[in-house]
Amino acid sequence: MRWTRAAGRGLLAAAVVLAGYAGLGSPAGGGRGPVTLVTAGDLTDYLDPVLDDWNRARPDEKATLVELPDSADETRAQMVTGLRSGSSRFDVLNIDVAWTSEFAAAGWIAPVDPGRFPLDAFLPPVVDTATFGGRLYAVPYVTNAGLLYYRADVLAKEGERPPRTWSELERLAREVAPRHGLDGYAGQFLPYEGLTANATEAVRSAGGSLLGDEGATVTADSEATVEGLRFLADGVREGWIPEESLTWKEEESRQAFQDGRLLFLRNWPYVYALAGGEGSKVAGRFGAVPLPGPDGPGVSVLGGSNLAVNSRSRHPETAADLIAYLTGEQVQRRVLTEGALPPVRASLYSDPELVRDFPYLPTLRESVLAAEPRPKSPRYDQVSLVVQAVVHDAMAGRQTPRQAVARLARELRSVAREGAEPVRRGAGPAGED
Repeated sequence: MRWTRAAGRGLLAAAVVLAGYAGLGSPAGGGRGPVTLVTAGDLTDYLDPVLDDWNRARPDEKATLVELPDSADETRAQMVTGLRSGSSRFDVLNIDVAWTSEFAAAGWIAPVDPGRFPLDAFLPPVVDTATFGGRLYAVPYVTNAGLLYYRADVLAKEGERPPRTWSELERLAREVAPRHGLDGYAGQFLPYEGLTANATEAVRSAGGSLLGDEGATVTADSEATVEGLRFLADGVREGWIPEESLTWKEEESRQAFQDGRLLFLRNWPYVYALAGGEGSKVAGRFGAVPLPGPDGPGVSVLGGSNLAVNSRSRHPETAADLIAYLTGEQVQRRVLTEGALPPVRASLYSDPELVRDFPYLPTLRESVLAAEPRPKSPRYDQVSLVVQAVVHDAMAGRQTPRQAVARLARELRSVAREGAEPVRRGAGPAGED
């Protein structure tokens, strides 16, 4: 999922860094030397100066930045093509957190020595996104969690507080929004990865789940899943979720809120800086709180990226050092201040100077600590496609929530059966381009 956002340009930026090893501490081809870091559109251009500092300190182990397309789907496709061919062109992979299990199961990335990185300094939930099969396959680099943005000025006029439950959200979206010429609530409801995130949040907030045992079992066929889909589908049917939002991704929904058309918006933290910036119609008139659930605070899914090493890398020791550099406190601070991306270092969320400049940090910390990963599966790409298609049909009224859940469970079982086939968990000698 394209979770990285550029506050300065109002676009998502999925930073995907590549520098590799065949198991940290067990070099596959020389250990040290130049490495390549590839990114899917570093729209804030913060990585270049970060790598300049590294290259000045290590002239014999320079890191080269390669940028792939801005689209996360295109980035993943290019990465997978190279990894399947055994290419050693790229070393460190900064992969979307949802790809970790797939890449690990395929043998494209090597296990990480947990003792080599200060994992206890990270926000605890982010570490889980980097594991598969009980092993650590990556190091958290950037995190993300969904927030509920709201029009503080409108709620103040009505004497209302930000909603903490779905029923409160529905009432305010249905009754208060129209009185102020606004639509009620929106998220990212186009059938793409963003809808998978929104749907998973609704299901998890209702107490349900989609998969268990890292994709081996299907748990979607439950009343909790029905409740989660009903929350979304009823919103469209009853009109407090605008039908137009079924075509929205992050940017379209952000723009609608920023243009003063929505009372509530579910989106990522990057929206805070843009909605409060020059030209925004809601600057100084909005706030952000954790997502609501059926009976209280809900559950966000974790976004962000993890740094993994190509198992075919010829310079795995340098790759490991680069990951340590990028996840160190100094660079993590720059990830936030220059890249407009949420860091994984816990201490930064209580830093007085940073909280002053990024006032959403305490709320984001609360959301991240309560967040959960998206479903883990060696075939996550297929899982996500199923979720997107089924949930979109339910929200568009083509199936009832109960019919959709039955179909969802059936199609996920088909994916799980295919994923149960033996997968390659290792890699041979380093390949050549």
